[in-house]
Amino acid sequence: MEFSQPRTHSGRKIEGIWIIKPTLFEDKRGFFMESWSQRKMNDSLGYCTNFVQDNHSRSSLGVLRGLHYQIDPHAQGKLVRCIVGKIYDVAVDLRLNSKTFCDWVGVELSDQNREQIWIPPGFAHGFLSLTKHVEIIYKVTDYWNKSSERSIRWDDTSLAIDWPKIDGDILISEKDNKANLISDLSEKDFF
Repeated sequence: MEFSQPRTHSGRKIEGIWIIKPTLFEDKRGFFMESWSQRKMNDSLGYCTNFVQDNHSRSSLGVLRGLHYQIDPHAQGKLVRCIVGKIYDVAVDLRLNSKTFCDWVGVELSDQNREQIWIPPGFAHGFLSLTKHVEIIYKVTDYWNKSSERSIRWDDTSLAIDWPKIDGDILISEKDNKANLISDLSEKDFF
């Protein structure tokens, strides 16, 4: 496994976000890879992660999910990978004391590049499906908790997320379409 930090849309690195590229062993039979290793992740991150649940999501072309997060005491870290198709995955820094507060990272994850993104607690997360069929699997560090759940509008102009253009319409849930703008949030909605 190879760990690297992606750059934000403004060219800076956001502390805590990592792209994980697996070592692939491939031959005429197919391939083998470690999709996750507690030891390698802890060694690379410098701290221990404990996952409590795996989630599996399926979407069609143009589905946009997010930007979702949970505040303390149920903040979630997420390890996200796309196992079918291709997505544009976005993480927004919501840590008030961070040099990159409200900055974002966007990366393509696909069944071809097999890369994953580690998004620690303190970030909002969302993705856009770029292919006809998409399936993602992600591990989380805490369980879903309704009272801790928060959302930010995917098209908040203050974030200026550069979502890729797709053929067709963006499909978004009513709940996500009614999410708050950053300017509507109070200090308790951040980290």
